[in-house]
Amino acid sequence: MKLRTLTCISLVTIFATLTVLIPLSAQNQPEKRKGHVRYMVKELPTLGGTFGNGFGGPNNRGWVTGDANLAGDQTEHGFLWRDGVMTDLGTLGGLNSSVPTPVRNDRGLITGVAQTATVDPLGEFWGTSFVCTAVPCEGSQNLEIGFLWQDGVMAPLPTLGGNNGASLGANNRGQVVGVAETAIQDPNCAPPQVLDFAALIWGPKPGEIQVLPTFPGDSVAAATAINDRGDVVGSSGVCAFPPSFAFSVHAVLWRHGRVMDLGNLGGNMLNVAFAINNRGQVVGQSALSGNTFTHAFLWQDGVMTDLGTLPGDSISMATDINKKGQVVGNSCDINFNCRTFLWENGVMTDLSTLIPPGSPQLTFAGGINDRGEIAGSAFDQTTGASPAFLAVPCDERHAKDKECQGRAQDPVAIRRPHVVLPENVREQLRKRLRFGGGSH
Repeated sequence: MKLRTLTCISLVTIFATLTVLIPLSAQNQPEKRKGHVRYMVKELPTLGGTFGNGFGGPNNRGWVTGDANLAGDQTEHGFLWRDGVMTDLGTLGGLNSSVPTPVRNDRGLITGVAQTATVDPLGEFWGTSFVCTAVPCEGSQNLEIGFLWQDGVMAPLPTLGGNNGASLGANNRGQVVGVAETAIQDPNCAPPQVLDFAALIWGPKPGEIQVLPTFPGDSVAAATAINDRGDVVGSSGVCAFPPSFAFSVHAVLWRHGRVMDLGNLGGNMLNVAFAINNRGQVVGQSALSGNTFTHAFLWQDGVMTDLGTLPGDSISMATDINKKGQVVGNSCDINFNCRTFLWENGVMTDLSTLIPPGSPQLTFAGGINDRGEIAGSAFDQTTGASPAFLAVPCDERHAKDKECQGRAQDPVAIRRPHVVLPENVREQLRKRLRFGGGSH
């Protein structure tokens, strides 16, 4: 059966193909754009290490979440940056935690993944999801489960009878979505995965759990985001190591408990919907024909549109979309030298061309809020560090900010060279982009 054969494709093979072949598509967008709003960039502090990642994005209150390395760069913890103060969210007894995807809650609820002190008895190693300078982080053999954090308290979320899980999104109604293992040992899973897993909604009432159906013919699913209307997006496919999304045959939308295939750009794996706004617009990544490259997509009104890549790149993914339809994501060349993009009104722009000279290279976009503020990770060529960043548009809302004065509009984008990143940074980006072994 065609779906079953996908479980035999190793993630190593996928990455080997990506690094050998050259781009076959010329679907690139123009890099320059006249009259574009400029951005100021704030580098966020770390938790003692040299890497920080604003993967949780900024919510509409300007809170930035993500993860940052601790001193020594061997472990990472989830963080909250609020009003200039960095807070370590801690763990659930293990060494690592993270807020790996955009948080759509403006009421102080943060959701993410954290390790416990228990070593995975089945050797599945979901803990390899945590990526430090030494990829993966120390303690990768421990179990990983979803958490809720509010008012300084981290609480674990239950699985479906299995060992591992992850909470990946929340809305303003207090509903949380993610993935959790069941107790079913599936011989068709691709090693090291042993147990099946399902997409689910926790809450909004304490203890409330709703399991979402897989697409017909699939065996597993994962939910990545939920809007305030209760629409959920994610992926559905065959049983493989979940953080890589190689198992993802279908990018899907769950509405009123029913699952819908959003289509694809020609490939039948690595298809994932990562975000949905309250207008029902969905963004994510889809493999092209041959499953060699992925491109960012925008889905609306039943149509999936290929957003392409920045000039010279081969791979892209869209990570978030706000209520205005602004899309952020990442565009990379064949060697995972990655850049952050902003897509709006049909044009993809390298965000690093819209920030002040001397700013770090913006390498990964985590999320964008409704005010147009963008968070992610960067690379500072002068120090070699990779801090989390918050990019703030110098528009009417932010005109009084000191850094924005005199920068509201410039006639053209600033030309910047395509930065060749150090090998350790490229390896982190490859993992963060869900290729070859996987990570959050």
